[in-house]
Amino acid sequence: MKIDYRWRAELADAQLVALTEAHGGNAEPGWWDRARRHSLGWVSAHDGDEFVGFANLAWDGADHAFLLDPKVHAGWQHRGIGTELVARARDAARDAGCEWLHVDFEPHLKPFYFDSCGFTSTDAGLIRLAAG
Repeated sequence: MKIDYRWRAELADAQLVALTEAHGGNAEPGWWDRARRHSLGWVSAHDGDEFVGFANLAWDGADHAFLLDPKVHAGWQHRGIGTELVARARDAARDAGCEWLHVDFEPHLKPFYFDSCGFTSTDAGLIRLAAG
């Protein structure tokens, strides 16, 4: 398995709908067309021509980035793709000058975000991106 991770790759709304449905989520057609313009950027995962994972970064234009909508196709889960998507999103936020990365999640995802991705326990969940 050779996964190609891309920053701000061109993605169609239909691709995000299909990925959301493939990982068991409820897709809302038109969502990506609306959300994309508010993003700092996004990371996508591809195996050849197959789109298998995604994570979006919204931001406040300054110190705070927000990890939104990370998802991996059900057939590709538990291979480290989600962890790598989050790591690349974290690095991109840091490179953009953000100091904090926030994430909200459902309780069953706590081991993924805290143990695999390095978030710390707070009311919102965040990673300090800058020393000091």
